[in-house]
Amino acid sequence: MARLAAGGRTNRAIADELFISPKTVEANLARVYRKLGISTRAELGAAMDRPAPR
Repeated sequence: MARLAAGGRTNRAIADELFISPKTVEANLARVYRKLGISTRAELGAAMDRPAPR
């Protein structure tokens, strides 16, 4: 889901592709943002490009 959002897909497009509701996408992305300490999709894209901490 985070990769789809980072790739520029809308919440509706992600929901349609994963057969879930847009509200579910919104809630899950909010959790991802909180865990990564970010607040925008642009920051999400940058965070997805960083190597994972070890």
